[in-house]
Formats: sequence, C-alpha cells, structure tokens
Amino acid sequence: MKLVTFQRPGAAPEPGYVSGSNAVSVASAFPDVIAILAGGADALTKAQSIAAPAYDLNSVKLLAPIPRPPKIICIGLNYRDHAIETNMKIPEIPTVFCKFPTAVIAPGDNVVLPKISEKPDYEAEFAVVIGKGGRNIAKDDWKSHVAGYMNLNDVSARDIQLATTQWVMGKTFDTFCPMGPYLVTADEIADPHNLDISLDIAGEVLQSSNTRELIFKIPELISYLSSVFTLEPGDVISTGTPSGVGMARGRWLKPGDVMNVKVAGLGVLTNPCVADA
Repeated sequence: MKLVTFQRPGAAPEPGYVSGSNAVSVASAFPDVIAILAGGADALTKAQSIAAPAYDLNSVKLLAPIPRPPKIICIGLNYRDHAIETNMKIPEIPTVFCKFPTAVIAPGDNVVLPKISEKPDYEAEFAVVIGKGGRNIAKDDWKSHVAGYMNLNDVSARDIQLATTQWVMGKTFDTFCPMGPYLVTADEIADPHNLDISLDIAGEVLQSSNTRELIFKIPELISYLSSVFTLEPGDVISTGTPSGVGMARGRWLKPGDVMNVKVAGLGVLTNPCVADA
C-alpha cells in the first residue's frame, strides 16, 4: 500500500493511498497518515475498505507523506564508502543527528539554497517510518515497529555543518528535507536491506549503491535509538547516504539543478533547486 498526503485545489491536506492512477482519500476515517500508522494492520484494512472518493493523481498535489513527523532522526556515515570518501573514521556506534519538521517539503517543491552557505549538497537516503512506538525495543522485534519506507533527501550545507562538531545547523535549513512521493508499507518491501539507491542530476548519476552496504542496519538502529528515547508513530529514521556526495566531488548544488532520489520500490523523489530570494 502506498500511503500519501495530498491536497486538492482549494482544499485542506488529506490522507489517502495510491490506487492505480488515483489518490484515494480516507479523510472521513483518519485525520492524517500518522493516525493510520498508529492503528497498525487494522487501520490499513479499514482504510482500504471504506467507501472513499478517488481523485486523479494529476489533479492533486502530493505533499510529503508525513508533513510534520514527530521526529526526523538521521544517521550519519552509515555507508562504509561514504565514511571513507569524507576522510572520517568508520563509526563503531551510530552517528545520530536530527532535522526539524520545518525542513520537510513535498515532492516537486523547491529546495532553497541559502545565502549564507557556499557549499550546499545532496544526500540520497532510505528512510524507515515507525508504526508501533516503543522504548527499549529488542533487535528481533524491529519488524513489528516498522510501518514502511520512503525516499528522503538529506540536503546539507557543508560549510555550516562542519563549522562545529554538531551537525544540526547545516542539516535543517527550511526545505532541506524533501520526502516522498509516498510511504510504501512494509509488506510491499521483501528485504529492506537489498534495495538499490541512487541520485542523479540532469541524467548524471552521482550516487549509486544498495542498502545492503549499510553499516548499521534497521534492527540495530531501532534498538539503539529506542534505548535512549521513545519511538513514536510517524517518526522517520533516515538511514544515511552512500558515496558520491558533492562534498567528495567538489560539486555543489546550484540554482536550476533538479535532484532525483530513487530507492527501489519507493518511486522517485524529484526536487529542483532555487536561489534564496
């Protein structure tokens, strides 16, 4: 099932799912996608069973599947080749930072390149979305807490990021967290640790890898993170980016660039870059 948040012209955002070429609204039963995730399998069954209006996808705007996640938890240096290209030590425990919900934008929305940064960068990422929350979750129980997966672009201002030992400021500019186009439920992804992931700009493939290369995989991440704080329905865990980032290439984002993030089975997340006004 492909869960979405979409907006009809002049209407409020509403939760739904993709069926063929339509967006099917479930706003009569659920206030948002997080409510569906919190309800688990029963909520998914209910969403598919209600008599719901459908709208052609070309007539609506897809928003980020979860426009305001409770938490956006990011894992740094989680592909071995990326850690090597950045001349950083291979981590022995996960490197964790956060983005704020104000950074989230929809597929197709503009990434605004900030005036105060000369080194804006792209990062294709595979994101895990929490369904059932919990604290101190055992590694073996990880599947019961994962609702699904989606594309994420961890846009980063490298000069701001690396000005201090704390990365958050360079990671969470407004518009620096494109997500989508939809949230694919876990039952549709046979093995989340064997998915091709890539990013291209104007047809040039700049990143290309597979989630099998993750240093810390989903069971470890969920167990580690939940040992410190409670994971909640709708939390997003962005699992890191492979090699090929602009920082290693000396290739910074510029106005007019159009980024395409692709994770197998999750569609394509496309966002253009514009200059800060």
